[in-house]
Amino acid sequence: MTRANTPNLENYWMPFTANRQFKARPRLLAAAEGVFYRDVDGNRILDGTSGLWCVNAGHGRREISRAVEQQLNTLDFAPSFQMGHPVAFEFAEKLAEIAPGEGDSKLKHVFYTGSGSESVDTALKIAIAYQRAIGQGTRTRVIGRERGYHGVGFGGISVGGLVNNRRVFPQIPSDHLRHTHNLARNAFTKGGLPEHGAELADDLERLVGLHGAETIAAVIVEPVAGSTGVLLPPEGYLERLKTIAEKHGILVVFDEVISGFGRLGAPFAADYFGVTPDMITTAKGLTNGVVPMGAVFTNSRIHDALMQGPEDQIELFHGYTYSGHPVACAAGLATLSIYLKEGLLTRAAELASHWETAVHSLKDRTNVIDIRTIGLVAGIELGSRGSAVGARAYDVFVDCFKRGLLIRVTGEIIALSPPLTIEKGQIDDLILILADALDRVD
Repeated sequence: MTRANTPNLENYWMPFTANRQFKARPRLLAAAEGVFYRDVDGNRILDGTSGLWCVNAGHGRREISRAVEQQLNTLDFAPSFQMGHPVAFEFAEKLAEIAPGEGDSKLKHVFYTGSGSESVDTALKIAIAYQRAIGQGTRTRVIGRERGYHGVGFGGISVGGLVNNRRVFPQIPSDHLRHTHNLARNAFTKGGLPEHGAELADDLERLVGLHGAETIAAVIVEPVAGSTGVLLPPEGYLERLKTIAEKHGILVVFDEVISGFGRLGAPFAADYFGVTPDMITTAKGLTNGVVPMGAVFTNSRIHDALMQGPEDQIELFHGYTYSGHPVACAAGLATLSIYLKEGLLTRAAELASHWETAVHSLKDRTNVIDIRTIGLVAGIELGSRGSAVGARAYDVFVDCFKRGLLIRVTGEIIALSPPLTIEKGQIDDLILILADALDRVD
């Protein structure tokens, strides 16, 4: 039944949504503050997903809105092609200070984009351009991983491992490592990373043997696969992948659109795992979700290889109208200031033990077949109702929303990633609502 406060739903074509199903029974959010939303009827909804993995500092941060207002009143837009404005350079400098790596591996160069999808496509283009700049122009293939998600650009769906994203649209030359999820051997892992599966990184050797290293520009992986259900890397996997890639001259890109800016309890997943890639893609938490923005971090080796030729020549023929948008940069500076002032880039580490214990308390609930946690992220995998994959998790999602909790589902996996400002008591409330929903849904 359509509620009295529901607007006309006909014209908006919603993304990644079963539009007809949603519009028959809409769920509309109208306001937000702290770790809570309010729907159009005034009901309070605990945000168990940081919006969409992006509101790391919590909702309604006045510091950010004031910075946005001031920037709008000072300089609402400035072109970034052959022009610049101070805020973009200031933000890049601040980002470089917290970027992973040391010395030559420091990821101190920042290329701005408008989203995570744009960040991924940008990183892949930079990788191919770099290989060409150093005389490796045959390296045009990119390697992703099964069950990876890298946005919806043509590059992102090419290296991504979601069938529904790939079956309709053409792709650039690519191939895929096997995914690392091993339910039989690693289910209900606690206190660290999965024990089994580091050898799956050797798939890169197999792909080198199949295609030839001289054809491969880069390999891109999410350190922790988020959108496909919080899939953790096996112990030693990322280190092994980086070693193999370096041996063959293949660049390594970490997609940290989700894991960046404190989600795992460190500024970046690269810091958490102690593995520095050649590039990192970011978005989401970059501006606390307030203004759309993304950024690619790269080291000096890649950057400087393209800074060749005549000085009046464009080194990278790439960019977006909204690259380095002044309002987005202002929001980003204010967001970063909050992260640093309130210790949010590491707060997930302080909450991780309580979070892990709370989430794993759901282990014996009916239909729960695995639980995975890291930092302030959790994946709770459910058994399917025969061939109706995703139906059970969706019913849990709807039940939770009715009772004041927003979760995210992908297939039969419930994904949780609350704001980094959440308190322990609110974590307990979240788990209580979810436990009741799991008990109610058959």
